[in-house]
Amino acid sequence: MVMEEKKKLTLAQQTAEMVEWLASFGGSKSGGVTRLLYSESWKLAQEALKARMEEASLHAYYDDAGNLFGRLEGSQKEGRAILTGSHIDTVVNGGKYDGAYGIIAGVLALKYLHEHYGRPKKTIEVVSLCEEEGSRFPMTYWGSGSMTGLRSFDDVYLLKDQEGTTFIEAMEKSGFGKGKYQHPGTAHFDCFIELHIEQGEVLERENKSIGVVSHIVGQRRYNVTVNGESNHAGTTPMKWRKDAMNTASALIQVLMEKSKRMPADLVVTVGQMIVEPNIPNVIPNKVTFSIDIRHSDSDIIQSFCQEAFESFEGLARERGTSLDIHKWMDEQPIKMCENLNELSTTILQTEGTSFKEMTSGAGHDSQVFGQFIPTSLLFVPSHKGISHSPHEFTKTEDLEKGINLLIKILHKLAY
Repeated sequence: MVMEEKKKLTLAQQTAEMVEWLASFGGSKSGGVTRLLYSESWKLAQEALKARMEEASLHAYYDDAGNLFGRLEGSQKEGRAILTGSHIDTVVNGGKYDGAYGIIAGVLALKYLHEHYGRPKKTIEVVSLCEEEGSRFPMTYWGSGSMTGLRSFDDVYLLKDQEGTTFIEAMEKSGFGKGKYQHPGTAHFDCFIELHIEQGEVLERENKSIGVVSHIVGQRRYNVTVNGESNHAGTTPMKWRKDAMNTASALIQVLMEKSKRMPADLVVTVGQMIVEPNIPNVIPNKVTFSIDIRHSDSDIIQSFCQEAFESFEGLARERGTSLDIHKWMDEQPIKMCENLNELSTTILQTEGTSFKEMTSGAGHDSQVFGQFIPTSLLFVPSHKGISHSPHEFTKTEDLEKGINLLIKILHKLAY
């Protein structure tokens, strides 16, 4: 499609076209998308986006991690730029909108602003962050983390994917990590605005068009290992058993019961379990299970963990078993910028657009940027809350409402 034809399309048509276009890079027969960091489909998508940015009169450039930027230069040479965007990578067989929508919205918003208002006073940039999901390598937020300094090349040096390819090998094969490109860092930017699908069903259920996020929840993740003793399932009396599964089941029940007595928005999930020796007629001698705990108040998370784990020790001793509790994630809750949120809500109230102030139960690049620069995270509805799936879907009219809001925010900030 040539540029003249694209100009004739409405914003809604441009949005729908660009969603399908970007989903073709790594698209599967089931309608899903697999676009893992530094893979061939990832590289093709970034290169195609670079061409789209240039077509929209943006100066497109990479940094050394593979983050792609499109810059709309402002007339004021002094001062930092406004940044918007999201991540280009996906989970395996994920959806068309997660991450991709924020990039599409940024490109279309900057294109619209340039065509209708010309050059801004303040520079605006859209970023296609190279990675957020952690789907290929055991590292999340590499894109935003490398920009902010929370992640470094030392952190990824020993990482490998499931095929045995090292992070460094994959990065260098894609042309990055060699010092060829500059690394702008957050000192270059004044604020970050991320437009994203909700990945939940609150907005759809409550018939709201926009979610204005006040906080991104903190997350703690643990692996709990219960050590017992294997023995014959038929000849070992119940009172003499040191059954790791029996203990694990009791501990999980404690977690769920205690969670009900905490604030309603605290969530606890046990999503993974490994049983050894995992034989039908043998008493398990070892069970390892995961715990995922989330809330917007770190004190509430701490209080819950302390109370639960104190109960764990007693229950394990009663059953003749022992415990090992390993904490492997501790992400603090991040508050979004009140001034940016007030700007969004003022625009929405003036236009009569329905919205909801809410917390985000999922992690986003905004929680990384939010530790360094003023940050705003905005949601549009997700149909039935489905995400990380080929069935992920948001109506084009909802996508368009989000982009229109982004256009107005950027206009207020930059023109």
